Amino acid sequence: MNALHARLYDALQPWRNAPGWCVALSGGLDSTVLLHLLASLAQRETLPPLSAIHIHHGMQAVADAWPAHCRELCAALSVPLQVEYVQVAPGASLERAARDARYAAFVARLGTGELLLTAQHRDDQAETLLFRLLRGAGVQGLSAMPVSRTLGAGRLVRPLLNCSRDELLAYAREHKLAWVEDPSNADERFSRNYLRRQVLPALLSRWPQAATNMARSAAHLSEAAQLLDELALQDIAAAQVPVEFAWLPLPSLALPALRNLSEPRQRNALRYWLRPLTTMPDSEHWAGWQALRDAAPDAAPVWMLAAGELRRSDERLWWLAGDWLRAPVPVNLAVQGNQPLILPANGSVRIDGQLPAGNWQLGYRQGGDQLLIPGRGHRDLKRLFNELRVPVFVRDRLPLLRLNNQVMAIANLPGLQGAADGSWQLHWQPPTNDQGLS
Repeated sequence: MNALHARLYDALQPWRNAPGWCVALSGGLDSTVLLHLLASLAQRETLPPLSAIHIHHGMQAVADAWPAHCRELCAALSVPLQVEYVQVAPGASLERAARDARYAAFVARLGTGELLLTAQHRDDQAETLLFRLLRGAGVQGLSAMPVSRTLGAGRLVRPLLNCSRDELLAYAREHKLAWVEDPSNADERFSRNYLRRQVLPALLSRWPQAATNMARSAAHLSEAAQLLDELALQDIAAAQVPVEFAWLPLPSLALPALRNLSEPRQRNALRYWLRPLTTMPDSEHWAGWQALRDAAPDAAPVWMLAAGELRRSDERLWWLAGDWLRAPVPVNLAVQGNQPLILPANGSVRIDGQLPAGNWQLGYRQGGDQLLIPGRGHRDLKRLFNELRVPVFVRDRLPLLRLNNQVMAIANLPGLQGAADGSWQLHWQPPTNDQGLS
């Protein structure tokens, strides 16, 4: 076992019991070497089942020959190969669109606990760090590429991050490997190509250890990012006060717990909380957080982000996305029996129990609506919502039951959602935050 085999073997030790290892095989130098290394290891060591996947983007004519090349390589190594043809959506960034299509195919391919092995190396790590530094990334971004992360039902692992491209090239020449060259890699209109072909060589000519040192810096920054995440977890835990409306399936935080933190800790906690929900805003856009936090108590401020909105209501932050960003379609449905009803862009409702005979209608709040409460007389809905601290963004979504145009019940609000004797109740299943799902 040579030094490269040994480093790869050690890097993959934590996943020796995975149900399968799948190499992302482009056919280029790096992935070809990774596949050959693993196939060689599999002849001497007991490894999980090894396979490969090649993604064909259809973006350039020369790439049409690459699936055949990958099939020939995999056949020679006795490694099963899956070729996936994907469509790249047009847009401002062709690189990002191709990456999105590629990773969607990877996610669909991976089974539970399986690994997708990609061939990024130390020079790629240095390039990524430099690229993100020039874009003004923070600690999280400057930690560059992690060795592993969750991907779909499995994990993405980069076992060659401690190896240089020169080492991979030397290995390929020693074993007389053949690989394809992507002509787009020479197009310096792409920022990464410009860094790879112009900037990094200049740096390395002056500082030969630049790539190694930048990869080391990325590792230090990754540790710092982990510490910041641990701090964010503590701060978020303090803000996760149980919500009064348990039927409201939305991420939320208590604002006072965040307000007591310093400005940097507030941003750190919110970045951590928002990370799985939306892309992070740039530095200037964080003024929206300050406006949301500092608005008057009776205001209903909104911080608009890439994938949704952060709302504030009664000293609590709420994350809204999906159907919550769409106004519910006005309804005026006749209620029949106990059948559940789907509400356009607003979840569904059901009635538990049997309604008395009459002209029952399901709808939403209208100006001047009142509800007759035993012992209190007719109460204005706005006053009731204020008393119960119903979040403002929910009020026009709460389904109501009317009998002969008189409001008789408000869904989900205890004591107001049905008959006083409990013989029937109006229940609402609100929409989720998922895009296009309820």
